[in-house]
Amino acid sequence: MPGRPGETDALGDRIAALGPWFQNIRIDGRQTAPEHFLGDYPSFKWDGFKHVLPADLAGASVLDIGCNAGFYALEMKRRGAGRVLGLEPDPHYLRQAEFVAAEAGLDIEFRQLSVYDVGQLGERFDLVIFMGVLYHLRHPLLALDLIHEHVAKDRMLFQCMQRGDERTRRQEENPGFEEWSAFDAPDYPKLFFVEERYADDPTNWFIPNTAAAEAMLRSAGFTIEAHPEREVYLVRRGERHYAVEPPPAIGR
Repeated sequence: MPGRPGETDALGDRIAALGPWFQNIRIDGRQTAPEHFLGDYPSFKWDGFKHVLPADLAGASVLDIGCNAGFYALEMKRRGAGRVLGLEPDPHYLRQAEFVAAEAGLDIEFRQLSVYDVGQLGERFDLVIFMGVLYHLRHPLLALDLIHEHVAKDRMLFQCMQRGDERTRRQEENPGFEEWSAFDAPDYPKLFFVEERYADDPTNWFIPNTAAAEAMLRSAGFTIEAHPEREVYLVRRGERHYAVEPPPAIGR
């Protein structure tokens, strides 16, 4: 911070030049987005579910898909993770992530890739972080299938915006063709399609209700281990649904 009159705040100027920021990250006493519309985001969210991950990730490999400015990648590295790789398709956020990691003195690798490119990596990770991305995708189930096929070795930390009914009653496995009423039930798995914009964001495409978010995870081959707070899940890689075909080799 500037001290005496006339002194400049080089770090503050650099943070401002890299704006706007979506993640509020603290760098040497400065905040990147102190007036975020959600508050101290994502710190306050992280405080609500960080207990489901080991406090010591010594040696673990971590892939953060859609890492934005790198908040979760930094937290994993601070917990002792070994290899941490952040993927971010937006060059604006990628520059922020590289800057934040450099200022923190943490060895984190970043690449300009999307979830559809994970087949290029050729490696699996002990922990995949897939937070706040699914509803921005035109092909959400494909993304989950690609993660399962190419990069998930064990666990995934997952979050997706949800709207609609929050109940998760399991539906009848095989209703007859004449059955219509089940689809009208509020707790039936549903994806709401946004043709134009939602919350001023033209990339909010598919928003699931709770039942759909959980059903999609199961269908893609992930077993829900913990649900520490609304919209957040810790899942483990398992077997895909018997009718699910392997995804195409995108990005190879």
